Amino acid sequence: MTQSLFFYGTLCHIPLLEIILGRSRDQISLNAAVLADHAVHWVKDQPFPMISEEAGAEAHGLLVQGLSALDVERLNFYEGGFDYALTPINVTTEDGPVATEVYFPEPGMFTRGAIWKLADWVAQWGDMSLSAAQDAMAQFGRKTASQMAHLLPFFRARAWSQELAQEGAPADLRRNLTRDAVTLEKRSDGYADFFRFDTFDISYPHFDGTQSDTLDRGAFIAYDAALLLPYDPKRDRVMLIEQLRYGPLLRGDPLPWVLEPIAGLVDAGEAPMEAARREAVEEAGLALQDIRLMMKTYAAPGYSTEFFHCFLGLCDLDPAQEGLHGLASESEDIRTHVMSFDRAMELFDSGEINQAPLAMMLLWLARKREDLRAEA
Repeated sequence: MTQSLFFYGTLCHIPLLEIILGRSRDQISLNAAVLADHAVHWVKDQPFPMISEEAGAEAHGLLVQGLSALDVERLNFYEGGFDYALTPINVTTEDGPVATEVYFPEPGMFTRGAIWKLADWVAQWGDMSLSAAQDAMAQFGRKTASQMAHLLPFFRARAWSQELAQEGAPADLRRNLTRDAVTLEKRSDGYADFFRFDTFDISYPHFDGTQSDTLDRGAFIAYDAALLLPYDPKRDRVMLIEQLRYGPLLRGDPLPWVLEPIAGLVDAGEAPMEAARREAVEEAGLALQDIRLMMKTYAAPGYSTEFFHCFLGLCDLDPAQEGLHGLASESEDIRTHVMSFDRAMELFDSGEINQAPLAMMLLWLARKREDLRAEA
């Protein structure tokens, strides 16, 4: 027994539908269809649409027929991650009315935004969504739809990192040879979840012109992160944050609470500078007067894709601002410290600051500090 469904939003993008169903377009029965008295809008502040009743409106989309029980299970797994549920409806095709079903959001779950246009979504979110869907469907049969609801934003953020990587960096000294010179064949035996570990075979040209052997390697697939060091140039103060970190804990460090800059993942589609501003509010309650790029750098390029966008946040700082911060929804437990720049450098010299990004950002500030103070 087969089933039909009406799609009005992202699943009208055929490459995405192919990933979700696990087969090519020529193996999918597609027909244009219209759902009367309904309209499709963006979900406010989200990269996907919702459908709702609206007298006189028409929701244009695709009727997909001949879906197997496994097809519907795969679709429910993916769409369940968006808190959508199947509802019976009637649509109209060129052959007349057809009884089918459509994914509706749970009542009150989302707030309507602007009118939805598939072409706009494809231009802004298409590539990221395809990458996220591939990660999501790799978990089919392993995780529940509710678990996928938690993971999908991170899958999109990981895909966004790939787009941000296209900016590149100068190559005045280093080898100006592109990734096309590298032979890379990925395997599928790595770990894939909130973090991902990709295994692959790789061969590349040596500096002497010879070709390397094919090597068996692996890499940690992480995210782009925005880091922020708050600085008050008038009072020559900085703010550091402190929180428990799993790396030192699992390494066996007896003191796994770490002094750091403000930091957080860059959400899908978000500018790194805006991510830094957001994290300043969430982790320290700071409204920044000015924000400036310090550097952009890989954390550990030998085995990780993790990439840092580092910023200096200019603001007024006072010890009275010290306190406890962090989002309860993300189980954050953060303490802020306001101190003189000289005190921060004492902690750097003693080794109590043992987190590389913070050390790097303090050294950057040391080079620019006098100019910043003169500007203030």
